[in-house]
Amino acid sequence: MADTTAATGLTVQQWDSKFFTEYVRESRFKPVMGTTENSVIQLKDDLTKKKGDSITFALVNRLTNAGVTGSNTLEGNEEDMASRSHKVTVDKIRNGVRVSEIEEQYSAIMLRQAGKAVLKTWMMEKTRDDIISAMGSINGVAYASASEANKDAWLVDNADRVLFGSAVGNNSSNDHSASLANVDNTNDQLGADELSLMKRIAKTASPKIRPIRTTEDEEWYICYAPSLVFRDLQQDATIVSNRRDAAARGMSNPLFRGGDIMHDGVIVKEIEDIGVLSGVGASSIDVGPVYFCGAQAVGMGWAKRTTSKEETFDYGDKMGVAIEEIRGIEKLRFGSGSGDTDDLKDNGIVTGYFAAVADA
Repeated sequence: MADTTAATGLTVQQWDSKFFTEYVRESRFKPVMGTTENSVIQLKDDLTKKKGDSITFALVNRLTNAGVTGSNTLEGNEEDMASRSHKVTVDKIRNGVRVSEIEEQYSAIMLRQAGKAVLKTWMMEKTRDDIISAMGSINGVAYASASEANKDAWLVDNADRVLFGSAVGNNSSNDHSASLANVDNTNDQLGADELSLMKRIAKTASPKIRPIRTTEDEEWYICYAPSLVFRDLQQDATIVSNRRDAAARGMSNPLFRGGDIMHDGVIVKEIEDIGVLSGVGASSIDVGPVYFCGAQAVGMGWAKRTTSKEETFDYGDKMGVAIEEIRGIEKLRFGSGSGDTDDLKDNGIVTGYFAAVADA
């Protein structure tokens, strides 16, 4: 009786599926990824089932009308949900490794396994960097590539959700570079007060930035900060006091263990890969961007999940394996004007800029 063995093609598909699942699961941003409008990073895979070059995310604003009471007529007085849309364009992402001296004649599966660790690390870091780039982008343009005119125009539309240092008044007439120059290392470090200020900005912006709802009566915002900005927050007197007096005693206390900072319904996470802006602050200090996120801050769409391919080189002496996927990652934006995409605003992010002076 012959044993049944899995066809090589099926085994490769299983490897690809496991690779995709593992690299997404191990991402630094995985805890805030989800398929619903309640997620900081909303995922869609519509194009894995059909053709197209973009995936549309629907942005539905909260209802604000008072409604009707008693015997008053509702018909004809319904509220417009003011729904908007944002298209995330997808592109192919790929990389590969080549294995030489293949005297052992690796099979396709063994070769994939040999390169799995480095390929998975690359894909995780690529996705992480693309998410960070999206959060800091200026109307779809990477921050480093955006002109001053681009940044000023973005600030005009997003003035109600951008904070320079510790005071709303640091915004100098929506001039981006002039506003950054108001950030100093004395008054404009990130602290507990600034976290609470960004939370108030999120709740009073128009439209409001929705928090992530974890239970019926529990809501949170997630704040991502570069290392030097996070360092100053750790040293803030209120944060130190809260950790010392309100957290568990002993070695499990965050004063000893480090980790995320929680304050006033905000979870702050250190992301060392968020870069600082060199010499743009007062007295030419470095300034670090902080991304204070609510629901639907970033859209991530797949048209093709991770697949692997192998190829031989040099008359069969060398074999290579590549991974590729087709996806897009963008900061979700909505139109605040009369048209769907007029006067775009960042949907789920308050962008803060704080002192990020290097250790002496």
